[in-house]
Amino acid sequence: MALKYSTALVLSFILHCIIAVVLLFGEFSSHEKPTPTMTATAVTQENDKIEPIKAVTVDKTKLEARVKQIRKQKADEKAAEAKRIRDLERRASDAQKKRAKEQARIKSLEKQRKQKEQDKKRADEAARQAKAKAEQADKLRKAKEQEQQQAEKAAAAAKAKRLREEAEAKKAEDLRKKKEAERKRKEQEARERALEEQMLAEQMAQEMAERQKARRAQMQTEIQRFTALITQTIQRNLITDRSTMEGKSCKLAISLAPSGFVTNVQATSGDTTVCNAAKTAVLKAGTLPVSKDPEVFNEMRNISFTFRPEF
Repeated sequence: MALKYSTALVLSFILHCIIAVVLLFGEFSSHEKPTPTMTATAVTQENDKIEPIKAVTVDKTKLEARVKQIRKQKADEKAAEAKRIRDLERRASDAQKKRAKEQARIKSLEKQRKQKEQDKKRADEAARQAKAKAEQADKLRKAKEQEQQQAEKAAAAAKAKRLREEAEAKKAEDLRKKKEAERKRKEQEARERALEEQMLAEQMAQEMAERQKARRAQMQTEIQRFTALITQTIQRNLITDRSTMEGKSCKLAISLAPSGFVTNVQATSGDTTVCNAAKTAVLKAGTLPVSKDPEVFNEMRNISFTFRPEF
């Protein structure tokens, strides 16, 4: 590594020396440019430095062309020299940059080496600590294995107990479901019985209503029949007067005993003559036709009807 740096320094020194020599001995003097008024002798003297002139007389056009060629050649040489110097400077700068880069790389490598040493120390320390931890972990592992064995035994016992409890719970649940099913079955039967009883009761009620309706119609017929008989009885015992009674009526309220005996008679409205004659006829009869059916009699115990004399 030191040899590389020495070589770079030597090259840099040589390049700087070359640049100094070029600057000191290069062609930097300015020559008087030939003008159109210059004599042929002056031009010839100038050209003698380049090449010998064999002709005695020189064509002016060729002379100017030659002068331009010389000037261009010198300008090209100066440009080439300037380019060479720039290349040398560039190479020197590149070498310096390379040297700086190499130095930076060396510093980086040195830093990396130191870092690796520190990393190694830390790794060794970490390994030592890891070993200690591993030993401690091994002790803990053995202790945990022992605890695990004890826990497994306890878990096995707990599992056996849980299985027994689950079996007992399942048995109890099956019994509960069986009882629940039995309860639901009985409830369903009860609902069905209640529905049947309700339907039967409704049917009986309907039949009863129909019987009552028929009975009521029968009773009404009986009431109408006996009302007609009572009317006929009153008519038979009535003393009539067409001139005073024809077209007139009286509403009577009569109370009867079960035997038909008249216990009370009242005229509630109507013609007075008809009412007095009707009351006399009722009292004269004394007993009026009544039904032997208790229900019909109860309906006619206090009878009220309108009496119209017949002629």
